[in-house]
Amino acid sequence: MAAAHAHDIPEDALDFSRFTDLASVFGDEVITHSRVEDIELPHGAGTFLLIRLDNDRPKRPSTLGPSSLIEFGETLAAALPRARAGEISGVGVIGKPGVLAAGADLGAAERVDSADHSYAMADLGHQAYRLLEDFPVPSFAFINGTALGGGLEIALAAQHRTVSAAAKGVGLPEAFLGLVPGWGGVYRLPRLIGPEAAVQVIFSNALSNNRTLTGGNVFSLGIADQLLDAENFEADSLDYAARIISADPTTTDALAAHRSHDDTPEAWERAIASAERTVAAKLGDTAPAPLRALELFRRVPERSREQSREAECIALGELMLTDEFRNTVYSFLGLLQKRAKRPAGVPEAAPHSIAKVGVVGAGLMACQLAMVFAQQLKVPVVLTDVDQSRVDKGLAHIESQIGRLAEKGRLNPEQAAAVQGLITGSTDKSVYADADFVIEAVFEEIGVKKQVFAELERIVPAQTILATNTSSLSVTEMAADLRHPERVIGFHFFNPVAAMPLVEIARAPQTADVPIATAFQLASGLRKTPVLTSDSTAFVVNRVLLRLMAEVQRAFDEGTDAATADAALRPIGLPMSPFTLLAMVGIPVAQHVTESLHSSFGERFHVSANLQRLIDSGVTEIWSTDEAGQPYIKDSTRELLRFGSSPRSAEELLIIVQDALAEEISMMLDEGVVSSREDIDLCMILGAGWPLHRGGITPYLDQVGASQRVNGRTFGS
Repeated sequence: MAAAHAHDIPEDALDFSRFTDLASVFGDEVITHSRVEDIELPHGAGTFLLIRLDNDRPKRPSTLGPSSLIEFGETLAAALPRARAGEISGVGVIGKPGVLAAGADLGAAERVDSADHSYAMADLGHQAYRLLEDFPVPSFAFINGTALGGGLEIALAAQHRTVSAAAKGVGLPEAFLGLVPGWGGVYRLPRLIGPEAAVQVIFSNALSNNRTLTGGNVFSLGIADQLLDAENFEADSLDYAARIISADPTTTDALAAHRSHDDTPEAWERAIASAERTVAAKLGDTAPAPLRALELFRRVPERSREQSREAECIALGELMLTDEFRNTVYSFLGLLQKRAKRPAGVPEAAPHSIAKVGVVGAGLMACQLAMVFAQQLKVPVVLTDVDQSRVDKGLAHIESQIGRLAEKGRLNPEQAAAVQGLITGSTDKSVYADADFVIEAVFEEIGVKKQVFAELERIVPAQTILATNTSSLSVTEMAADLRHPERVIGFHFFNPVAAMPLVEIARAPQTADVPIATAFQLASGLRKTPVLTSDSTAFVVNRVLLRLMAEVQRAFDEGTDAATADAALRPIGLPMSPFTLLAMVGIPVAQHVTESLHSSFGERFHVSANLQRLIDSGVTEIWSTDEAGQPYIKDSTRELLRFGSSPRSAEELLIIVQDALAEEISMMLDEGVVSSREDIDLCMILGAGWPLHRGGITPYLDQVGASQRVNGRTFGS
């Protein structure tokens, strides 16, 4: 059978020598080798050339730097004469166990500092992948595992694809990472599966914190032609290749039906509109990469492959040199992949094992905590409250939430029953007598929390760790009257607990090593990312957010109109506006935390009389929403508010907030709230959803000049 997409291959397409200068820039590249073997196919289909991608590092996914791509391209070029002579009937690509390829080596790509090299990096991928697409005998990609970015683009360049049912981590994350699918993905994918399905992969998934596909998803979307069991994946893939090469009618008919999709102009219109909505909702116009991806995607129907290649190379070459790409690499590799997995401040002390957990309280936060402990640790969890009706209400809420997880398929019936069976409730705190870890989630008032800990200390053994989920109060003060204050820690979750990955571990001056070591191990068991902080008011995330919100609220109170105040920070690309965040957190909660911060740090944290008037009147939001979905302030709300006569423009307020954040973070670092700026950036990404393309927060403040204006130096220096 002839190749489905065969093109004439010019001789210069076989020459990769012009990329040797680029490869020299990547001197420390971990090369993914292209190792070949001849395999005799079944069904008399001839000799098949299988290329196995392997970086010889069992614990490191194969990635694609210049030397890796050159070797891949030269391997295909060397096989071309054999294909033309009829010595091989097909060519295929597979990876080492569990990985086809995890895309470009981002850490190396970040070091590219010239336009020539960044353009060449894009062009090299195209030249290598075009050989696979244009090969004169059928070409195949066997997606045996992770295939991200350039790894998936190898598969898209092949003429046929199989995927393992066990594969996971498949996708095009480039828009999430500050790039575009610039090795042909943005062009080939919509032509393969239709533009509307392609939007899901290129935009929706990528911009939803890099959601990826499973093998089943890859097949159902039409990216792969066959979904095969993992156990015999390679052999079954070769059998499928043999049937394609032999032009087995049943196989080819099924292939044609599977690849059918809607690529009408109307489908393209719907797809482009969907992509535009996704980009606008996720990042607006603050991040260049999704906008460039959108620009390329819009033009796919009218462009030839060569025209798209040139546009992709220009876009990828320019984006690789932007601050946003470097910020994203810092965020993704430096923070999420490295710092999060090797946190600072873990004591050498041996952690205690946790066989039973207690949760004091039965409100919404306490119920969330009970569920996450039971679901992840699979140990008994007991919660208490002051009367049986509150306990019963909490347990009923937990039961309903477990039922919802089961309905969504996130828990099977056995798992749901097991989690439910682990959670019990009582009004008697003596149920904590054999607990190894007890966390309070009661009313946010220091006297109440001190009383809880005093009661617990009379019940639990001396080695039991006592934790508070406070968002702003002093851990030191909570433990001040205890006989064993050394075992009290802050263990601050974010709402919603199941979804938010950050836990702030607060260490008071008297806290011993073992409770902190146990807290780190516990966070890992809960599948959370821990960051160690000192016992400083509001720790990291809430202190930074409330400084930001206080400056916006101050400007509003002083006369800046609501629309201007709320939109002033839009250029940062935050997940929601200040007033929207205020309504989500709850005005009383935000006011309480701000009062705590004001008490600790003074006038930097503006306590708004206007917000207090809203609280006193039972008003829960500044913005209301009209029938058209547009925000407005109700007359009844406006009548409660009092304003000054010193309005700010949006531009002025943005600079005020930038400078305030630079000041506050510098003070936090000077105070030793965390060990380094990386921890503040990690906290803001994981605890507040700050954009990766801003590097969290400190790179952004450096790049807009706020750090230099306020502190006389950059955080990066």
